[in-house]
Amino acid sequence: MRRELGGDFLVIEEGLNGRTTVWDDPLVPGRNGKEYLVPCLNSHRPLDFVVLFLGTNDLKKRFSASAQDIAQGVGVLAGIVGSSAAGPRGGSPATFILAPPPLGKLTGYSETFENGMGTSARLGTRIREIALELNCEFLDTSELIVTSDIDGVHFDPPAHEVLGCAVARRIMMLSRPNQA
Repeated sequence: MRRELGGDFLVIEEGLNGRTTVWDDPLVPGRNGKEYLVPCLNSHRPLDFVVLFLGTNDLKKRFSASAQDIAQGVGVLAGIVGSSAAGPRGGSPATFILAPPPLGKLTGYSETFENGMGTSARLGTRIREIALELNCEFLDTSELIVTSDIDGVHFDPPAHEVLGCAVARRIMMLSRPNQA
């Protein structure tokens, strides 16, 4: 994404393995996205765009979250971004929500994500509804990529490449609407 956007853009990565939307993980503390988002927005302001790409870790069995619950968690985060003053001139940054692709064949994570397959298949639709409701940009990544055959959760390098390029193209269109 950084390469595709070029020098006119500064990409700040804030990914963290195991991060959830709004859930406190009893086994891995410090992964609640809601708790982290406000300090993150404030430390990097002003921001033109915030890309939210969460939901997979919410599928873990220990959270017992439905696709609607997870989508609402994404909506909570989008609402925080939308009501923040972390954008240019004290406004709010544009929010771009990505729905994760469904889980693939789970190898090594089958207990962790037990029963998550069906929920993950419904997640894109539910997150799309939330994004539309909140007037956020949206991309269902399942239209572009699948999870790796290695574990069924993460992406292989070609999928990262495809996704990074797609997100970069969308951000460029959004930042220069008259040139699209």
